Amino acid sequence: MKLELRGITKRFGALTANDHIDLTVEPGEIHCLLGENGAGKSTLMNVLYGLYQADEGEILLDDDVQHFSGPGDAMNAGIGMVHQHFMLIPVFTVAENVMLGHEPTRLGGRLDLAAARAKVREISERFGFDVDPDAVVEELPVGVQQRVEIIKALSRDAKVLVFDEPTAVLTPQETDELMAIMRQLRDTGVAIVFITHKLREVREVADRITVIRLGKVVGEAQPTASNAELASMMVGRAVDLSIHKDPPKIGAEAFVVHDLTVIDAADQVVVSHVGFTVHAGEVLAIAGVQGNGQTELVEAILGVQNRVEGSIRLDGRELLGRSVGGVLDAGVGFVPEDRTDDGLVAEFTIAENLMLDRSTGAPFVRGGTLQLTELERFAEEKIAEFDIRAQGVTTHVGRLSGGNQQKVVLARELSRELRLLVVSQPTRGLDVGSIEFVHTRIVQTRDSGIPVVVVSTELDEVVTLADRIAVMYRGSIVGIVPGDTSREVLGLMMAGEKPAEVAA
Repeated sequence: MKLELRGITKRFGALTANDHIDLTVEPGEIHCLLGENGAGKSTLMNVLYGLYQADEGEILLDDDVQHFSGPGDAMNAGIGMVHQHFMLIPVFTVAENVMLGHEPTRLGGRLDLAAARAKVREISERFGFDVDPDAVVEELPVGVQQRVEIIKALSRDAKVLVFDEPTAVLTPQETDELMAIMRQLRDTGVAIVFITHKLREVREVADRITVIRLGKVVGEAQPTASNAELASMMVGRAVDLSIHKDPPKIGAEAFVVHDLTVIDAADQVVVSHVGFTVHAGEVLAIAGVQGNGQTELVEAILGVQNRVEGSIRLDGRELLGRSVGGVLDAGVGFVPEDRTDDGLVAEFTIAENLMLDRSTGAPFVRGGTLQLTELERFAEEKIAEFDIRAQGVTTHVGRLSGGNQQKVVLARELSRELRLLVVSQPTRGLDVGSIEFVHTRIVQTRDSGIPVVVVSTELDEVVTLADRIAVMYRGSIVGIVPGDTSREVLGLMMAGEKPAEVAA
């Protein structure tokens, strides 16, 4: 089935999220829609799927104009979507999830679960998915859950499949398996729209590439285009994707985590007996699929978690048991994974956000009085140093782009006297140019002799920044390996295999 979008325009108040976008996807083609977060990719696909109504333009399937009032209409027309965050009910079986919304019935109106099981088996065998229809979804690995999403779409005879950032929660091996599945679907004649911002994946699987920026199509490219060419199309300027990094000048042991265990509010052990050491002048990256205890580990270091056992020592001093303020006062700089909720106050100005955690003493407060001149001078200096694009120091942070918001957080944390920098998901939601800047500052911090802990689910980022890599799986560290360890080995570790097992 041929998909064609003509002049799709979608506005949200004064914001034009999609601006007269044209897109054609042929049967048996993987067409990649490439663009940074906020470019308008997902909005466009939500229009296609009937979740949003376009203000202008039309959708055509095999040259017939479509009118979708909701996702049901889109599915009935042969469009399926595999969402980044799975639309599955964890306590239901695979067959029960697949039949939701179009339940087969027997005589008398009773549900025909046997028919649903048979449908799952038929699709699974046809594509080699190896999915048990009676398996409970919450007990399945993430990669298999994604296959269930694909089976759901195919069970409704989808001829156009949309994959929306499908690799965000996958290991490298699961990503490779998904790529193989996408090629197999393409070869059966399915038209595939692949939404992503990851250049390596685009070049590996796409037949054609359409790049959108700020809601507009800015060009098409072939998979033979270089990463630099694609990146420059995405951000509108030349981008240096390589970060220069000299060999580390390793100093003394600075940050030591020993036998750390974290128990959450539901009495579940979310971090189990974790231990590692970071030296001065070194970046230790903590890798792993999201949800394997990384967030709770960072929260324990910062003093946010309540039920923590073990030891966290910085320069020989125990941090465990201190308040968040006490941890920061000990010289810990912290860039949180969610900058909007945990790193900034959107209603505050840039200047006010730059003085957070330092609002009770010099240089910004003397004798209980805010030193506005000093704060303004400091803010102007940091805006220039960190290339924060804003009208001035009184601009509210909530009005800045994601990249500029992250620069405000970095400017604040790196302007303090640090003994340790902890950075969690440092480039989530940033454009390629902002990623370049953030990575450079992290390496500069390491080169100044400060130990750095980077927590990231982006394997390319881990490999770029790390001197050593600790891989977490189900709350434990599977192993700690050199920074030049191959992606294949790291991927197996992210699935729970220990380094010795991988080598064997």
